[in-house]
Amino acid sequence: MTDPYAQLPPERLTLDLPSVRLEALAWGPADGRLVVALHGFPDTAHSWRHLGSYLAARGCRVVAPFTRGYAPSGLPTDGCFHVAALMADAAGVHEVLGGGDDAVLVGHDWGAITAHALGAHERSPYSLIVALAVPPLRTMDKRSPGLLGRQARHSWYVGFNQLPLLPERNLPRLVRKLWRDWSPGYDATEDLPHVLAALESPEHRSAALGYYRAIRAPGRVPASYADWKRTWDGTPTVPTLYLHGADDGCLEPGFADGLAARLPAGSRCAVVEDAGHFLQVEQPAVVNRLVAEFITGAGMIEP
Repeated sequence: MTDPYAQLPPERLTLDLPSVRLEALAWGPADGRLVVALHGFPDTAHSWRHLGSYLAARGCRVVAPFTRGYAPSGLPTDGCFHVAALMADAAGVHEVLGGGDDAVLVGHDWGAITAHALGAHERSPYSLIVALAVPPLRTMDKRSPGLLGRQARHSWYVGFNQLPLLPERNLPRLVRKLWRDWSPGYDATEDLPHVLAALESPEHRSAALGYYRAIRAPGRVPASYADWKRTWDGTPTVPTLYLHGADDGCLEPGFADGLAARLPAGSRCAVVEDAGHFLQVEQPAVVNRLVAEFITGAGMIEP
């Protein structure tokens, strides 16, 4: 199939939500099936360029926001960076865009946490979840001591990001190191300028780090997000595709073992070879095919 969107730049959209203005990249026909794609840390909407083009050529409308606090999106007026706020934003994007009941939510890293959480909520407007690189948080609890020990060494940056001021001052260096360590051997020349631009100002740096700092203060969530917060660490109840890179240096691939049995009927899991944490840009052909096959299997788009 010829891909008419492969060489075209994405559209730029502005999405006004109750507490934040999000800028987004978009691919595909405006009346196509809605696929919302959420990036993680430290990343931007540009990492969905391959999947966006691929699904657009197959009739989908793919919209990838720069999530709250990542430039050019704005800083939220409520100052909240808890997963519950990210869930509300994802639901709000669906509403603003007039998405149907067949919409798909795709997420990587923090976007995956958000997708799992929203997929566990009865008010989610998304019928399918695709998550990359982070499994549902509740599935990570009962694992072998060896796996958890190895993961503890990888997760040093979580504690570092809790510190005051120091992470903001060193964020450009941290970003480069994490991409190097998490996706070994991958040339991130095309990705890093976008990430560094999104985190150029002190305010936007603090916002991105705020995702981690919100973990230690879960009680500081505005009342408007209280209902979403109920499932912030939940496991989806709708069909879910989970993908993990075999060489992921951020989260141990062992967390994908046996995961399919803990997901709802119709779900699938796959470990992508020769890929690290940012697998959607490292192995786009494989990721694109797996996502399209999953959506097709659920009756979403034509093959």
